Amino acid sequence: MPAAFRTIVPSELSPTDWHPFMVGAVAPRPVAFVSTVATDGSVNLSPYSFFNCFGSNPPILAFSPANRVRDNSQKHTLQNVREVAECVVHICDYAMVEQMSLASTEYAKGVNEFVKAGFTEAPSQLVRPPRVLEAPAAFECVVEQVIELGQNNGAGNLVLCRVVLAHFREDIILPSGIGIDPRKLDAVARLGGDWYSRSAETLFEVPKPNRRLGIGFDQLPAYLRESTILTGNNLGRLANIEAEAMPTPEQVQAFRQDPMVSYTLSKHAADQPEQRRQLILLGQKLLEEGNMADAWKVLLLAAE
Repeated sequence: MPAAFRTIVPSELSPTDWHPFMVGAVAPRPVAFVSTVATDGSVNLSPYSFFNCFGSNPPILAFSPANRVRDNSQKHTLQNVREVAECVVHICDYAMVEQMSLASTEYAKGVNEFVKAGFTEAPSQLVRPPRVLEAPAAFECVVEQVIELGQNNGAGNLVLCRVVLAHFREDIILPSGIGIDPRKLDAVARLGGDWYSRSAETLFEVPKPNRRLGIGFDQLPAYLRESTILTGNNLGRLANIEAEAMPTPEQVQAFRQDPMVSYTLSKHAADQPEQRRQLILLGQKLLEEGNMADAWKVLLLAAE
């Protein structure tokens, strides 16, 4: 039975009612923990989940301090980057998530959230705002542009930042010296309401298709595409195999001697539909264990 959907026209809801749908569905979102300074030297520190990176050469980050839905007032961060076009964008890990959330409290302008949230100010090298010493990654940035996306309650203000210097805690760097270990980073991300996610607890790998020319869904046998057992993720993984990596007919037949395959074929020899079902289930198990080659052999045996 097809899923039921609710269709919403954003403009027909109040900003307060629409906002939870927007941020609840576009999730999880990485968190930019941004430090800025005003012209008088006062420091501000606040998290923003309308955030991502938008190029590596030049290295561009962007975050959006939206106008408050409540009263259309603007965040101190936005005021600061318009006065001093510099900031430090930090990545938050699980160890600092409660303190980071505390820093989002709407303290009066001029109140230092480093102090309120218990973080250590470390001097930056190329920009004026200090960085959070406890953060596993920090990007010193110059603000290239602030783009006002609207003037209404909840409207965004896109702050485009160019990274001029970056700091990464040594333990999160991969042994090769190039790149970040996602488990060691243990980054948090924002969902709707009071919800966050912790990346280190939900990690999984999906082989990038740009490393190979997969055969595609259209080349999968019909009995696999139409299976009520295999999921879309299962089929997507199967379709990511290169044609030359497919097992040969000889390899498929030789796999009949595998103990689990032999047992399945023998047990259900008198019931072909059940035999196929059990072979597909076995192939699914092998696939989800990461054994693509043997999964294909079993699934091709199911065609016989």
